[in-house]
Amino acid sequence: MLTISTTKMSSRGQVVIPENVRNDLGLSAGDQFVVVAEKGVVILKGIEKPSMNDFDALIKKARREARAAGLKRTDVAAALAAVRGRK
Repeated sequence: MLTISTTKMSSRGQVVIPENVRNDLGLSAGDQFVVVAEKGVVILKGIEKPSMNDFDALIKKARREARAAGLKRTDVAAALAAVRGRK
């Protein structure tokens, strides 16, 4: 459903998402957004936390890719140490 409303920016740069839009989208305090701006257009895209199933699937895929590339746990530990400036 398309919901259209108007709002304005405060002197502190804050923009209120109108109540009807919040209700339609199920938004609540603390929700986070990516803000994209170009040529006078501002887009807010809600950031959704992945489910644990999605996260587990991502980890499994990363492990498969690492094995296929021949990486070992020691390789990962060494790379982390190098980035952190340790030996």
